[in-house]
Amino acid sequence: MICCRHEHYAAAPGGDYGFEVDGARITYGRGVLAELGAAARALHVKRAAVFVDPHLRERDFVQTALHALRAEGIDAVVYTDIAIEPTDASFKAAAAFAADGKFDGYVSIGGGSTMDTAKAADLYATYPADFMDYVNAPIGAGRPIPGPLTPHIACPTTCGTGSECTGIAIFDYLAMNAKTGIRARELRPTLGIIDPNVTRSLPAMVVACSGFDVLSHALESYTALPYTQHPRSPKGVVRSLSQGANPYSDVGCIGALPMIGEHIARAVNDPSDDVARERMMFAAMLAGIAFGNAGCHLPHAMSYAVSGNVKDFRAPGYAPDEAMIPHGMSVILNAPAVFRFTAAACPERHLDAARMLGADVRGAGLDDAGEVLSARITELMQATGIPNGLSAVGYEPRDIDALVEGSFPQQGLIRNAPRETSRETLHSLYANALHHW
Repeated sequence: MICCRHEHYAAAPGGDYGFEVDGARITYGRGVLAELGAAARALHVKRAAVFVDPHLRERDFVQTALHALRAEGIDAVVYTDIAIEPTDASFKAAAAFAADGKFDGYVSIGGGSTMDTAKAADLYATYPADFMDYVNAPIGAGRPIPGPLTPHIACPTTCGTGSECTGIAIFDYLAMNAKTGIRARELRPTLGIIDPNVTRSLPAMVVACSGFDVLSHALESYTALPYTQHPRSPKGVVRSLSQGANPYSDVGCIGALPMIGEHIARAVNDPSDDVARERMMFAAMLAGIAFGNAGCHLPHAMSYAVSGNVKDFRAPGYAPDEAMIPHGMSVILNAPAVFRFTAAACPERHLDAARMLGADVRGAGLDDAGEVLSARITELMQATGIPNGLSAVGYEPRDIDALVEGSFPQQGLIRNAPRETSRETLHSLYANALHHW
């Protein structure tokens, strides 16, 4: 049984004895986007704010979604002022639009940025507060959300973020040049409608970056600190979304990793490979369910400073008018260094993950686990055009102190890592992530 693997979930003194399962409601399949109107009507939506990635506004599938809503008599008001990488300013603008519009439902059509923007708009329109009140501590106050939000139907268009499955909304906090977010079960969309047909027109680098976000979601959830080693929650206190690896999240990871290892390079390099892109979208859903119930750790914690301190890097396939390191890229650039470090905590899991991703582990011992896993990640990066480490996106050794200071406040993620991580550890990890080959 998964829960008995390697005695990974043995009881620990003072550790938690239970974990929570918060399931996402999903409709999945080719053509299901046409069901959006009926789904919204079933949720009693009459006036919907429809958040659409501005680069997708004229795509056929967006028109399909809007027609489905309006055919059910739903007043659909489109909002496209969405940043590729959301900021506190873009979240506030979306929240003001939502408050003014008096909507009784939300729809998001796009990648993680679009879905996260809709989550934030829904939250602040439903329960107005100072913006930092709901933002994760220690950057924000971490105030609990008072109750359920207005219905939100999320329709992802990338095979990546899994945001339709999670209660997380991430943004760049401009005052710190770092990413942070809002994490609460109430933010999880009411329904996710996942239609693989929408991925056919995605540029190769968008597929690569979103795909590596999926890969890291699954790897981080699978190798996270076990829930039994997290401090026991006081009675009456809801467990954190970053509650650690657990038998439920393992199921999603074990389902996602082999799909990713087999299909990510195909999905990136051949836009006509419908099977590969569909498999990546299904893997994104599984990994989203996994990390939505376990949490991520160091690659994501480190990524927020990488994207927040960008200099002049511009990724192919993304809007060229502003410097940006796409989220999935900022995550995976750290991953080989991280998994060499974390392998000592649970080498059998790291070796198992490498095997699931397609590495040849014959003859490899537990002492080799970190190197074997990192080598497989690097091989997939090379096969999909991902840059060679942080140096390839503009960072130098002199930048590492700023990266450490930008990532260390991400304590919810850092404490979910299977090894204790200090500022000095982060400095070493960033240094080791400057080059991978």
